[in-house]
Formats: sequence, C-alpha cells, structure tokens
Amino acid sequence: MDSVMREEIRVLLGLSTMTLATCGASGEPHAAPVYFVADEATLELYFFSEASSQHSLDLCTNPSAAVAIYPEVWEWQAIRGLQMRGRVNIVSPGEEWQRAWQAYQRKFPFVRHLEAVVARARLYRFQPTWLRWIDNRYGLGHKQEWNLP
Repeated sequence: MDSVMREEIRVLLGLSTMTLATCGASGEPHAAPVYFVADEATLELYFFSEASSQHSLDLCTNPSAAVAIYPEVWEWQAIRGLQMRGRVNIVSPGEEWQRAWQAYQRKFPFVRHLEAVVARARLYRFQPTWLRWIDNRYGLGHKQEWNLP
C-alpha cells in the first residue's frame, strides 16, 4: 500500500458514519448506518448499538458482516470509499473497551452527555478480512483490493 493510498484510506476512516450490512438466521439482509471509530493500525472498526436492534440480533446468529464507508458526493467522478467484509464481536468491558470509548468520545464529543444510552448499548468490533478501496477521482472504476490477515 503506497503513501497516497494510505492517506486516502485514513481520510475515509475519519468519516463519521458507515453502513453496516448483516444477515440474520432467516437469510434476510439488513443494512444500517452507524457511527464508528477506527483503529487505523489494524483497520478494526468500533461501534455502539442497542442489543435489540436488527443488526445486533443478526450478529448474534451470524457474526459475518460487510461495511461501506463513503462521503456523500453528487458527481460520479467523485465517488470514493471503502468496502469491507469481516466478522463482528462484542467487546467486553476492559482495556480494549476503554480505548474504544475514549476514541469514540474524541471523535464524537456529544456522546459524553449520553452515558446512560451508552451504558445500555453494546460495543462491537468489526474485524475486516477483506478491503476494497474505490476512487473514481483516479479513473472510472479505479479500485484496489486486499485480503487481510
């Protein structure tokens, strides 16, 4: 991965919202926008969600998920983003939970006033196994893909 690509991926990981796609026991797909924070070193993504949400229920039976992260644009030449596939796990209270919570508060300062809501939610970690970077600014359909360990 060259430095330009790394910087482009870093910028995209700094966006606020990702679309999380899950599939439950019934086989029905579901997509939901969620706020997230990223560990840029590992590309792991953290998000909070209510245990009763459809995607949380889906993840209980099928931890496989897909993610799309992209800015809103109005011209095809500006389309860019990340597509990822991987697995989602619940993060238990402890050191990792605290690191993710601190990062979440830095990125979204308003959550400090929502501690009661956060206390009822679960923290999830999305661990990517595959990544596609797309960027039409480099040409229509420009993309690069990686299988991740």
